[in-house]
Amino acid sequence: MKKFVFVALAVVLLGALGFQLYRKTGKKEDYARQGAQVPVAVVAAPVARVMLQDIGEFSGSLIPNAQFDVSPKLGGKLEKLYVDVGDMVRKGELIAELEDEEVVQQVEQAKAELEVAQASLEDSQNALLLAEREHERVKTLFEKQIASAAELDRVEAEFRASEARHRVSLAQIKQKEAALKAAKVRLSYTNIRATWNRGEEIRVIGERFVDEGALLRANEPIVSVLDIDTLVAVIQVIERDYPRVHEGQRAVVTTDLFPRNEFEAKVTRVSPILKEAARQAEVRVEVPNHDRLLKPGMFVRVKIEFSRKEGAPSVPLSSLVQRNGEQGLFLIEDDGQRARFVPVRVGLVHEGRAEILDPPLSGMVVILGHHLLEDGSPVILSEEGGGTKSVQPASTLGDVKASGGTSR
Repeated sequence: MKKFVFVALAVVLLGALGFQLYRKTGKKEDYARQGAQVPVAVVAAPVARVMLQDIGEFSGSLIPNAQFDVSPKLGGKLEKLYVDVGDMVRKGELIAELEDEEVVQQVEQAKAELEVAQASLEDSQNALLLAEREHERVKTLFEKQIASAAELDRVEAEFRASEARHRVSLAQIKQKEAALKAAKVRLSYTNIRATWNRGEEIRVIGERFVDEGALLRANEPIVSVLDIDTLVAVIQVIERDYPRVHEGQRAVVTTDLFPRNEFEAKVTRVSPILKEAARQAEVRVEVPNHDRLLKPGMFVRVKIEFSRKEGAPSVPLSSLVQRNGEQGLFLIEDDGQRARFVPVRVGLVHEGRAEILDPPLSGMVVILGHHLLEDGSPVILSEEGGGTKSVQPASTLGDVKASGGTSR
């Protein structure tokens, strides 16, 4: 009994499969008898008017907006270091001190020498006053023919000598004051401060090169100070794109460390020369970094907007095909039964959309299944691969945003 049931089920299944095969074969034979092509199942999408952006994509590295090493102007032992890597410093803040005993002694010596010079000046002033009075007295006596001419000459010589000694004393005062000032300046150099002229009031310590107790030479770096509130992305632009880049262009910076973040930026510097070896020019893009997420040395990708077009007619990039050496697409005719091959001229291309410069298009274009099509082929619209009922033709579709450009 069981064997009989199994045989019956097998006969029924074979019959159903044979009927389906007969139906398909019969349809093809009907098309063949009628001299018609078999319709091709295709997926279509509308021609849409969108906002297209011509965007260049580049890669580069981040560097600080400003960076310098703090170094002593004098050699000496590093007695105290008040900062370390990652510390914030204000403009003019004291960050290190050198041993200053020797310089303090130089200041004291300069003060003593100035006091000696001041005493000498007082002595020369008194001597000059006496010489001047003696000169006036003898001159009066000479006019009364009481003093001789020789005596007058002697007094005048002494007076001139007193004036000369007084001028020497005045010069020595200036010399000793300058020496004292220089000693005080050297003493101030033992207090090492972080100073800069422009930019933010607060910066960060990037590196530390020495430790306390080190014997430093003049101009030997102690720490580096960075301005990272603004960073600079340095990229290389090839000769083809160089004329399209200029200062002030908007840019967007991304990095692998923060893949979901886009950082607004701006082109600030464009090199006036292209390096001969690579035919590339250096371009600097300024990136505000007030939250300090980005760090110097990071690898970044930079997108620069060269231009944009509002309401540009465009089609999915997958609709473009080659037929007989021509680039074009298959446009669904108004009755939706046939696809017509239309040669096109393409403009901006990026992110899956292509601008159609010529000819003017509207309606639906084939995006899947066109490899089986020829000009005038019959088609059956399918909803596979995303569907066609969910999209609108260009005449009723609102503005859609897309981007265009090339990767570098």
